[in-house]
Amino acid sequence: MRWRVISINAIIISLICFVLSAMSHLQPNTQQAQSAPISPAVHARIAKLLAENPVVLFMKGGKEQPRCGFSSKATDVLNELAPNFVGFDVLLDEEIRHGIKLYGNWPTIPQLYIKGELVGGSDIITQLFNTGELHQLLGAPAPDRSAPSISISDAAASAIRAGMADEPGVVLHLRIDRRWQAHFQLAPAEGHEIKAHAAGIDILMDVATAQAAQGMHVDWVESLQGAGLSIKLPRAPRAIQSMGVTELTAALHAGTLLVDVRPEHDRLRAPMPLAHRVLDNATLSSLEALDKSTPMAFLCHFGNSSRQAADHFRGLGFTQLFNVEGGIDAYAREIDSGVARY
Repeated sequence: MRWRVISINAIIISLICFVLSAMSHLQPNTQQAQSAPISPAVHARIAKLLAENPVVLFMKGGKEQPRCGFSSKATDVLNELAPNFVGFDVLLDEEIRHGIKLYGNWPTIPQLYIKGELVGGSDIITQLFNTGELHQLLGAPAPDRSAPSISISDAAASAIRAGMADEPGVVLHLRIDRRWQAHFQLAPAEGHEIKAHAAGIDILMDVATAQAAQGMHVDWVESLQGAGLSIKLPRAPRAIQSMGVTELTAALHAGTLLVDVRPEHDRLRAPMPLAHRVLDNATLSSLEALDKSTPMAFLCHFGNSSRQAADHFRGLGFTQLFNVEGGIDAYAREIDSGVARY
């Protein structure tokens, strides 16, 4: 189960952020896109990438760590329907960052291509996802558009209504991202959302959120840290569990899969012979395809990158995830002290 506390002021602030961000993403600026021709070499690079990969998202950041809100939304959708998609980080390649805007005459990022054809940016991806058209394009089953059952306490409902009172013409939107973080936002209705009704309040959401929000309960809590909305998500996967290095050997004997997320040069400098897999671009898809109940422990240098990796798999629905606290450094100390052994 997952609890989150969200200040009602964040709902109001999010409306301002939404309006400012959306103004620059609603329509492509074709004059800007046509300002300079694309070089033959860059055109060939893009064409080759699209020919070799059926689903490509040109984005800011990588699949695991998008670096803008629009890329994050697009990634959430594609992880649901086509988890093996290629995410091309334009921030690492200035030629492609400029060239892709000219290639499809679409000047904003992200951009989704399916079988070499431009689909559009974040807003279009979201719209096609909610209507089911994106499912058809990707050969996925039609989405379940049933409204989830949601409950809101009287105190939470009063706080939400107060936050909406000064914003005529907007409705409450809910988004649950791949990390099972719930986000409320005030914005106009677009017409394709799924609508749930609780405590006299309409809540609009996309298809993925509707499935994740089943049984959700919203309450209002006050604590020393302040007051805010408390959200319970019964469908959230089990939280990532911490594992000490002294527990690791027993866990591995019990069938836990150990994944080393360190880059190759770190693995060569400090080998971890107990690791079953390494996590890189070549192995990511095979790990993601495992049964969601597969127990997996993640190890890095100190324990930070491994927790981020575990969080990625939690967002995909894996239910038995462990982070090796202290990483290879802690394991080396246990080896030296004789507590742990290879």
